[in-house]
Amino acid sequence: MSAPTTATPPVAFNRLKQIATDACQSAIGAAEFYDHAKTEQWNSQIISSVLKAVISESTPQGGSAPAYNPKPHVGRRGMHSATGAYWDEKKDGMWSYKYDGGEGKGMDVVIMLIWVAI
Repeated sequence: MSAPTTATPPVAFNRLKQIATDACQSAIGAAEFYDHAKTEQWNSQIISSVLKAVISESTPQGGSAPAYNPKPHVGRRGMHSATGAYWDEKKDGMWSYKYDGGEGKGMDVVIMLIWVAI
């Protein structure tokens, strides 16, 4: 049996984390609490920022960067998300990141980046 292979991300993982952190901070940094009316705006800003940064720093690939900003509930928040795909494990991949800066504002922000070689 061969060892599993991991695709090389479009930019280094530590840079992806910085890009995601910067995008979240820019979008929700000034927010003091969760505001459902702003969720679409926050998500759009985070997604756009992540994709622009990754595209500017990488070679051409197809990509998707959904951001989840689940509605909080009193007490513990819950969220479940699952994604699956069939692809070339040597060229295509997926990375997810949870932004910790939203917890004090009652938000959980999760970003997932999917890259597909073309």
